[in-house]
Amino acid sequence: MRKMTKEDLQAAASANPPVQPYIKVGMSTCGIAAGAQDVFDTLAKEIKRRDVQIELKRTGCVGMCYAEPLIEVYVEGLPVVTYGMVNSETALRIMEEHVCGKRLVNDHIFDLPVRR
Repeated sequence: MRKMTKEDLQAAASANPPVQPYIKVGMSTCGIAAGAQDVFDTLAKEIKRRDVQIELKRTGCVGMCYAEPLIEVYVEGLPVVTYGMVNSETALRIMEEHVCGKRLVNDHIFDLPVRR
């Protein structure tokens, strides 16, 4: 095994791999009870129909059960956004405006977390 040098550590620390666009749908029990499966299915169909290069993921609880269904969206050039109280109609708006049009859907934003 090769010993890491100071230069190796500095290079690793400064490496910033590109972040791929994604949509995470909160699929905990509270999310599913609020309609998250319908939102996930709507997004999956719309991504396929539009042939959009974005990863659709399931995630667990994010701690805001009152705002379910929640989705987190990242596309290049925009902050990571958490949308709440999303239904299938809102999911279509988010695809059209946020993912494809690169404009935030302000009336459903619940959080703008720090990009990691």
